[in-house]
Amino acid sequence: MTRHDVTEGIGKFIALDFARRGARVIMACRSEARGSVALQEIRKRSGNADVHLRLVDTSSLASVRAFAEGVLREEKELHILVNNAGASGLPRDITSDGLEVSFATNHVGPFLLTNLLLDLLKQSEPARIVNVSSVNHWRGMVDFSHFKGKNLGYTMDSVYNHTKLHNVICTNELARRLQGTGVTANSVHPGLVMTEVMRHYNFMVRFLFNMIGIFFFKSSEEGAVSTIYCAVAVEMEGITGKYFDSDCSLVLPAPLARDPALAVKVFEFCERLTSKF
Repeated sequence: MTRHDVTEGIGKFIALDFARRGARVIMACRSEARGSVALQEIRKRSGNADVHLRLVDTSSLASVRAFAEGVLREEKELHILVNNAGASGLPRDITSDGLEVSFATNHVGPFLLTNLLLDLLKQSEPARIVNVSSVNHWRGMVDFSHFKGKNLGYTMDSVYNHTKLHNVICTNELARRLQGTGVTANSVHPGLVMTEVMRHYNFMVRFLFNMIGIFFFKSSEEGAVSTIYCAVAVEMEGITGKYFDSDCSLVLPAPLARDPALAVKVFEFCERLTSKF
């Protein structure tokens, strides 16, 4: 089972749950220091020593390829892939690949990783892919110039919302392409969770977020539940191309995520984009 990013928030609790079930877990983390702390905690709390740390920066396609090559070299089976990258409020920036940094981190990197690991997932079937999106995808838009950092507004979480919409769209198209392979792909909303997803915002925004969150938001452990459900629940066997709410209920995604013709265009665009690097 492969998980990223797991140094904090819901990712750590997803990895902990998998470890407690006796799985071999690969934690994909950006920070070696924070990843090592999470690794030791998960091994200790689960009693499972078969938990491992691998470094990856999903904003760098070279890093994603190197990570995937390591997995393919070292692992004979892969039954669950959880993509949990979700940075919000990142400053305006363009990566070395020429991509807008939030799009690279939240969507293009995980998209490439998933496609690089597809053959291993198929060989390991039954297998499941779970992409952590957000209810915020309802406020997202599709504009291919966004990937290069053009025509984007950086007010609050607008860029994040666009990336989370692309998560759902591409998950649905991937599920269609994987029909009959024994590999399923679903997307999920974890809920409003008290994590460090807001760490890139200014102090006042973070203060208000945390004050409201104390009363209304889920803990990171609670926020992991819907992703874990999609990854391991018996009831999810064979279910694919769906979007699940934070209470594990099957719900409809935004209209743009239900347009099959648009999904083909978005997926093929991302294929062409990642094939260049």
